[in-house]
Amino acid sequence: MISKGFQTSQPQAVPQMSFPGAGNRNVNNLPLDNAGKRAWSFGLFDCLGDINTCCLACWCPCLAHAKNRRRLDHLNTHGIPDPNRNTVIGGDSLIFAIAEVACDMGWILQIATRKNIRQRYNIQGSSASDCCAPFCCQSCDLVQGSREIQLEEESFTIQNQ
Repeated sequence: MISKGFQTSQPQAVPQMSFPGAGNRNVNNLPLDNAGKRAWSFGLFDCLGDINTCCLACWCPCLAHAKNRRRLDHLNTHGIPDPNRNTVIGGDSLIFAIAEVACDMGWILQIATRKNIRQRYNIQGSSASDCCAPFCCQSCDLVQGSREIQLEEESFTIQNQ
């Protein structure tokens, strides 16, 4: 209701992004923009919020990337968290390691993974930001993606209790 140029009603609640057979894709209930997109749940430089993944991403980014890819692919394919999501070894790690060791270009493989995470969770961004984030801070990008996936995985546990 609007009275003399002032709005007197409260804003509507933000709907959760839950899908049948899937976890909550907006666990923190972040506001959506006009296009239905939201911000990342954690900032790019919030990597110390998950110190284990941060260490893995700093010292062995090939394993952190493979772990993110495997978890995301499992969620997309099966609609449930990967039962082996805490295991580090993954098939993509060898390709990443070769690209990283041969020409310091492992970050290029992260671009597609970041884009897929953004699309799954309706996160704001562009192809340019998908390229810049891993290029500028490879380990921060890996941690940010991991934490976003982890929120949905943990929402399954909450739903099943």
